[in-house]
Amino acid sequence: MSNPGLLEVIALDARDAENAQKGGADRLELVSDMAVDGLSPEPRVVREVLAATDLPVRVMLRDNGSFARGSLDSLRRKAAELVEAGATEFVFGYLTGNGAVDTGTCAALAAEIPGPWTFHRAVDHARDVLAAHRELAALGCDTVLSAGHPDGVAAGLPVLRELAGRAGGPRLLVGGGLRAGQVPPLRAAGADAFHIGSAARPRGWAEPVDVESVREWADLVHQ
Repeated sequence: MSNPGLLEVIALDARDAENAQKGGADRLELVSDMAVDGLSPEPRVVREVLAATDLPVRVMLRDNGSFARGSLDSLRRKAAELVEAGATEFVFGYLTGNGAVDTGTCAALAAEIPGPWTFHRAVDHARDVLAAHRELAALGCDTVLSAGHPDGVAAGLPVLRELAGRAGGPRLLVGGGLRAGQVPPLRAAGADAFHIGSAARPRGWAEPVDVESVREWADLVHQ
């Protein structure tokens, strides 16, 4: 049986969640403040989104616009608030000052949450991207969101092809300026999970997720 693929769509609120589900998305990443590439949403928004959809929802756990950890105690408190609001799946990822995966912070946060989690695009900003991906296999995340390069998928295609061909380890979720024409060659290389944000919003982030745009992407990913 062929792999149907997975499409994850960024949502900011309940309307986004409803529209993404109507369009055929398989999972949501729930964030706030895309001006800094996504921070943790408020617990109220988590409750509203979970009430609006039955799709899996991965909730961002990030408190600043960098990939360096702020206060660990603050992040733990935020995780507890989001779990209390109903979140079970999460997205986070941190780097040390020298560009390595901050395994201590990630392990501490993983201990605070009840379900699976994604290491986000911090990995693309590591000093050695491929080495960072190897480290993540032992960290406990089941998914890694990556463009293969800080500048996005177009620049990271060689790395993504190498990662997609590897056996074992966390699932590769390709995202970061992803374009439709990049999906078929990445699927041929072995990637089966794709993540979109602005591609689901042809009129920009001020407008909600567009159902028809998601449907086009879902058809492409699920081929």
